[in-house]
Amino acid sequence: MLKKSLVALATVSLATVSLATVSLMATSTASFADGHAALKSPYGEGDQAGASNLMTAEKALEAVSLMKSGTVVSLGRTYEPAMPLFGSRVFAVRGTGGLAGGPLGANNVIWMDDFLATEIGQVGTQFDGLAHIGIGGGNENMFYGGTPASEVVGGYGVNKLGMEHVKPFFTRGVLIDMVALKGKPMEAGEEITADDIKAALEKQGIAPPGKGDMVAFHTGWGQHWIKDNAKFNSGCPGIGLDAAAYLAEQGIVIAGADTWPVEVVPNPDPMLAFPVHQELITKRGIFIHENLATERLAEAGVYEFAYIFSPMPTKGATGSPGAPLAVY
Repeated sequence: MLKKSLVALATVSLATVSLATVSLMATSTASFADGHAALKSPYGEGDQAGASNLMTAEKALEAVSLMKSGTVVSLGRTYEPAMPLFGSRVFAVRGTGGLAGGPLGANNVIWMDDFLATEIGQVGTQFDGLAHIGIGGGNENMFYGGTPASEVVGGYGVNKLGMEHVKPFFTRGVLIDMVALKGKPMEAGEEITADDIKAALEKQGIAPPGKGDMVAFHTGWGQHWIKDNAKFNSGCPGIGLDAAAYLAEQGIVIAGADTWPVEVVPNPDPMLAFPVHQELITKRGIFIHENLATERLAEAGVYEFAYIFSPMPTKGATGSPGAPLAVY
């Protein structure tokens, strides 16, 4: 998830670059030589649903077949002010300071309300939408499907690629347990490669992710959540461009992890900043689900499950909060 302030960028060892510089560096690197030319939706011109187009009745029935014990696990973390936040982002719940209304009626009903102030999809367990990440530089900044920023950016939410267009997910989920593969939790800046994914799948004895599947990585980085927010935000292990390309070729719809960006930070190439976000979201319409509680599956030894998540259909939003479910 691309950080919106130099303070946040400093946290990931990129203090000397501005967002514009980050975009220019990304498009000047060999991996991004095609730049804006690659921004064509695989689901047709004008598409705003991205990889959620792959959610079919067949995928739902396949997911149902993975529900062996009926165990339901939430992969979402609790939203609270103490969780790691970047820059000036905030999470604040305010009550009414008493009853919001009542007593009313012969039964004396009373009620309470609350007010939430936060970034809709960029704190806690968060789902990155298609309008969250783009590629700058060139003649015009662009987002998924080659949609110009001038058609996306709005003062009251985005005008295109908002969360209201994303379809609900009910599909096969695959856990890649990197802690089990490596024999220990991974460290910041440690990259997960395509070969790592294949090795983990072989060790776990499950089939590779396929078209329409969701993949979640357990790196062990979640152990720092709230316990050491500074360390949690300082960087993280994650997938690189090599793994992203492999997953995209498999046809996945979502890449998730127990880290804040899913991808490796800092990137092994010091000239790149958050390139996996661009490769998956902007170029391919594949979503990213961050800060998942993957340890709940890893500890149970569950590597295949039904992944269920319905993004909050907030018109004009760039992402969504929520608690994705794993059923096995």
